[in-house]
Amino acid sequence: MNTLVAVAIAPFGVGDELAKDVAEVVKVIRDSGLKNRTYSMFTEIEGEWDKVMETVKKATFVLAEKGIRTEVIMKMDIRPGYENMMDEKLKRMEEKM
Repeated sequence: MNTLVAVAIAPFGVGDELAKDVAEVVKVIRDSGLKNRTYSMFTEIEGEWDKVMETVKKATFVLAEKGIRTEVIMKMDIRPGYENMMDEKLKRMEEKM
């Protein structure tokens, strides 16, 4: 089933500048082959449930396997019968403006 996820995966308690660690997380997501888009606070991922969840797990474990405490914030939209939600949700909203 198609799933859209907004996820923030970040190291916790390791200093003020997190860009290097976050870049490693985002690289795993980008290398997954799933449709994704990164913003300043979240990365959106869209695809089949199992593949999306596998990608979130791999991205999380990039930090956790280094012994870094890792914080994950995730919001999910599972809408049967819909695909390309990442673009289509915005398109429908823009049409209403």
